Amino acid sequence: MTIQTFRYEAIDGDGELQKGTVEAETAQAAAVSLNVRQLVPVSVKLSGQGMQKELKLPGFGGKTRLRDLAVLTRQFASMSAAGLSLMRTLAILEEQSTRPKLAEALGKVRSDVQGGATLSAALAQHPDHFPPLMTSTIAAGEAGGFLDKAMDRVASMYESDAALRARIKSALTYPAVVLVFSMLMMIGVIWFIVPIFERMFSSLGGQLPLPTRIMVGLSHTMWWWLPATVITVVAARRVYHRALRSSPGFLLRVDRLKLRVPVFGPLGTKMAVSRWARNLGTLLSVGVPVSQALEMVGTTSGNAVIAHAMIEVRDSVRTGSTISLPLSRHPVFPPMVVQMLEVGEESGQTSAMLDKAADFYDDEVKNATEALTSALEPLLVVVIGAVIGAMVICLYLPMFSIYQQIQTN
Repeated sequence: MTIQTFRYEAIDGDGELQKGTVEAETAQAAAVSLNVRQLVPVSVKLSGQGMQKELKLPGFGGKTRLRDLAVLTRQFASMSAAGLSLMRTLAILEEQSTRPKLAEALGKVRSDVQGGATLSAALAQHPDHFPPLMTSTIAAGEAGGFLDKAMDRVASMYESDAALRARIKSALTYPAVVLVFSMLMMIGVIWFIVPIFERMFSSLGGQLPLPTRIMVGLSHTMWWWLPATVITVVAARRVYHRALRSSPGFLLRVDRLKLRVPVFGPLGTKMAVSRWARNLGTLLSVGVPVSQALEMVGTTSGNAVIAHAMIEVRDSVRTGSTISLPLSRHPVFPPMVVQMLEVGEESGQTSAMLDKAADFYDDEVKNATEALTSALEPLLVVVIGAVIGAMVICLYLPMFSIYQQIQTN
């Protein structure tokens, strides 16, 4: 393996936070290297390079991102394992947070805990930053006396979820960049180049071919149809998201349709099943009641089809049924997941089996995104080449007409 550079944050022997870089083959090897230096790793992340960095628009979004939650919970788990007190841990997390709103929320949590509230109750006051799944898992850990284990499970869950999403975004970065630059190039040609050719053809006389006249018409009317298109798209997007929030039935139909879309449907199914399995495994491992865990993973699955299925599964479990039996009646859950869950229930290893299913589908998503990216790149080249070729032909068609007129005369 090649040597890579990792950025780390770690706690030294005096309880102070240290930051820097370390070179190693893997993140695990980097963590071992930090341990040898008497440092307790809080986070170890590979330094991003080139097109593997995910696209980000600064200043958007008020909620805490999944990646920030993954870092926060891992730091919390590492500092707790190092023996730091709860108040000291919260103070360090507040101080080092690069998100002002998250730091403010952590400050309020620290004040509430100092006033006598439990950590889970204090976190639950800020649902925009600390999701119910996280607070319920921590509450179960507090009740059972194993907060460190619960926080470690939460950290592992968010790290896996964040890694999965980052893999998807990274795979789609190249096609997105190519499409954006292609659209900008086409707009530039229609706006600036077409008028030059139009003036040249007008001075030579003759009627322009139909394809060229269409491009000239687009150039003349771009001042209104381009802003109108942008406004229409933005308005349609807002209406669509408002309809999703206000109509559960519409959301269910849309999510069912998404899962049936060729290529992207199976990929979305694997992502949803992976997240469902990991969340449910986390909740069950820390002692959250089964019916409560099923209700929670339904609302946090990110897919209305799974949420709808969890209602029936939860009702069946309350009447004494296993999870796997009603789950088998819903096509969104692959037979392999149902079988693994059934084996886990029979052997008393339900949480472990769910984790294995989540790991399996994480790998499936990784392979599917790599294959999708490999297929998209040549397809984009063909599409962009066809569009550019069509524009060039439209611009040069009058040349042939003018040449024929010259020959005729």
